[in-house]
Amino acid sequence: MAENLSKAELVDALAKAADITKVAAATALNCALATIAAHVNKGGKVTLVGFGTFSQKSRKARTGRNPQTGAPIKIAASKSMSFKASKAAKAAKPKAKAAKPAKKK
Repeated sequence: MAENLSKAELVDALAKAADITKVAAATALNCALATIAAHVNKGGKVTLVGFGTFSQKSRKARTGRNPQTGAPIKIAASKSMSFKASKAAKAAKPKAKAAKPAKKK
């Protein structure tokens, strides 16, 4: 299983791949993320061909339960950012191997 990639490690990889400074790579990454977030928060979609689509999802108001008391609570409607990976991105993901059952002796 692959390790998690931190933002600092991503900046390092971008700087190395593009042959630019880490400061320039960090600035470019921060600007790209801010632009995506701003556009999606306005209700738009951002599609990166071969990677995926960022969009905004709406959740309806609903009734939940307080886990300590079991009392019903109202959960307000909200909006959140979602990401749907493209077919190409999904195909690039390694598939997990199914566990083989142990042999009986």
